[in-house]
Amino acid sequence: MTLNKNKNEHFHFIGICGTAMGSVAAALQNRGYTITGSDQNVYPPMSDFLIENDINVSVGHDENNIPDKVDLVVIGNAMSRGNVEVESVLNRKIPYTSLPELIKRYFLQGKRNIVITGTHGKTTTSSIIAHLLNDNGLNPNLMIGGIPLDIGKGGRFTESEFFVIEGDEYDTAFFDKRSKFVHYMPEIVVVNNIEFDHADIFNNIEEIKLSFKRMLNIVPENGIVFVNGDDNDAVEVTENCRAPVIKVGANDNCDFKIENLNLESFNSSFSIKENSYKLPMDGEFNVRNAAMAIAVSDFLKIDQQNIIESVSKFSGIARRQELRGEEKNVKVIDDFGHHPTAIAATIGALKQRYPDSKIWAIFEPRSNTSRRNLLQSELEDSLSQADGVFISEVPNPEKVPDGELLDVESVIENLSSRGKEAFIGLSSNDIVNKLIPLTSSGDTIVVLSNGGFGGIHEKLLDALKVK
Repeated sequence: MTLNKNKNEHFHFIGICGTAMGSVAAALQNRGYTITGSDQNVYPPMSDFLIENDINVSVGHDENNIPDKVDLVVIGNAMSRGNVEVESVLNRKIPYTSLPELIKRYFLQGKRNIVITGTHGKTTTSSIIAHLLNDNGLNPNLMIGGIPLDIGKGGRFTESEFFVIEGDEYDTAFFDKRSKFVHYMPEIVVVNNIEFDHADIFNNIEEIKLSFKRMLNIVPENGIVFVNGDDNDAVEVTENCRAPVIKVGANDNCDFKIENLNLESFNSSFSIKENSYKLPMDGEFNVRNAAMAIAVSDFLKIDQQNIIESVSKFSGIARRQELRGEEKNVKVIDDFGHHPTAIAATIGALKQRYPDSKIWAIFEPRSNTSRRNLLQSELEDSLSQADGVFISEVPNPEKVPDGELLDVESVIENLSSRGKEAFIGLSSNDIVNKLIPLTSSGDTIVVLSNGGFGGIHEKLLDALKVK
């Protein structure tokens, strides 16, 4: 099924204010479809975006939100049985689908889909690939879980044959427990790495690997898979893949071998196949992300000199080690990191970037995995790389099964025993009030959260102004 501007179909989105839901809804509206939607929390910037696209959004969930003659209802990933609109859809026998399946049927068919997967680095790798293709005139479609600063948006729909899409292993919907990425009709796949995550839907890493194998099983023979050759679990899931598999990494068995690595503040240099690259980002993990993007671009036969130049111009991604502001010579950094491995990589990169700075880490255990104690010791190890640590209380602890809640007090005690200044924050305001008196000129504060954390970034900057 492909888009037809002359169709007069009406789609209703339950949970329309999610970034991906809103972007897809607007794209369909702009191509001639009638779109309505609803959500419990309707606020800027998504509310403004939907208004700009003439989409009528109902605040709160009510069965009357669903039009009588709706053709298809798109049910968001956060919706579950018991939601009044979901129950109305089921009772009224209205056709419904998930967002990933909608994207597949209405946007991905007939495209050359570049699907970027892995526990870590998906957004950065997707953004670098999008930048390389865009900078070389290919104008790709995008569905990325962040905002590449060179392009200015993470969701974009064009007439290009290329579609860059971030492939999440999280489940699709309450009625479809398969990983989202199995819907994305992959031709070109990147497997960055595989670690245990998403503890609310996976019991162990073997279940995660099985999901990756299922996705790789639908890559066509004329497609290609780029895998982290230094990650044994990632390599394992590609073993029976019918498409060609290219290993990217630092060991001698890699087809695209990263060599001559030099990490500096704000910059990294490296070489692959006798070509030298300069990346305006720090951290070995970002070099690995860039190497994947280079391998994909090479496969698409982008001129090598153009690849080199485009890599050197990459501007980064919002909420990935993003400097939100500086007051009284104290920097406030925003980062999306919430898994111990990502947290360690971020703090390590900031220590490289600001070697003489005292690093304060503020962590909000908000993700379904970080709220649990499954990776508690790993979290302690990651946060111990900072000089000082604040951890908020676990949001919505009642949603965590008995006996599995992250023990924040224990983490703080163990960090203190390692000689770190470590504190619990009852709220974003409480953390700001406790931290600001402890800061000195030259310090760096990094906020680690996959949510808004109560606007803590601006609160920190405002408090620093009057310190």
